Amino acid sequence: MNARTEPAPAGSDAIARPPLVRELLLVAGLFLVYKFGRQLATGHTGEAVHNAHRLWDFERAVHLPGEGAVQSLLLHGDGLVHLANTYYAAVHFPATAAFLIWLYLRRPAHYVWARRVLAAVTAAALALHLLFPLAPPRMLAATGLVDTARLYGPSVYGDPATDSLSNQFAAMPSLHFGWALMVAIGLVVATRSRWRRLWLAHPLLTLLVIVGTANHYWLDAIVAAALLGLALAVIPVPHRTATTAGRVHGTLVPAQRDEQALVGASR
Repeated sequence: MNARTEPAPAGSDAIARPPLVRELLLVAGLFLVYKFGRQLATGHTGEAVHNAHRLWDFERAVHLPGEGAVQSLLLHGDGLVHLANTYYAAVHFPATAAFLIWLYLRRPAHYVWARRVLAAVTAAALALHLLFPLAPPRMLAATGLVDTARLYGPSVYGDPATDSLSNQFAAMPSLHFGWALMVAIGLVVATRSRWRRLWLAHPLLTLLVIVGTANHYWLDAIVAAALLGLALAVIPVPHRTATTAGRVHGTLVPAQRDEQALVGASR
């Protein structure tokens, strides 16, 4: 038999890469919906603070660890807390964008899967932001926590009364944590390196940062993880096999070409 390139099975990484222009428009549209949805949830200060008191009391009732323990670790040095604020401000969107770009270029099937999961989680989060406005712990005097970004910088938020660019009463769920966890899971699933589980350090570090900077409660991250779990249960992960992992648009990876050459030599 002659060595030839077989068509890629459906659902593998060999699926056609989605058109770039369409994806850019789609991602841009999703981002605009995300920003618009956050704007719709603004203006609920009283309700958001009331919900924050209820959530804080609930966390204490179920004996969740105090967020203050994490913040006290950051406040041991100005450099550490400044680094945490920088991580919160500068990593969230760039890391997620880099993740999607890499998948688009190297793992098209996983890109489509990840984009769908992120869109589903974000849509569910926006709905919850509208239904349950929540002031972050940095705005709640009862927590005893400080706004580390305002005190030490850098900060991505302005005065809540005049900030027209973001909704600061959308603490639950934490999309910072939900997206970071999806980035880590996506890279663990889509890659084969023996070190790939180290990507889980990203959501772990994100969790410590969002809590330590008083931008989120523990429950914000727990709810985000639950929403991500539901999305992953509904949207199936594409399967990768040794036969299809490196074949894109009918091209064989070197290992597969060697295998075909050995088959041809044995005829």
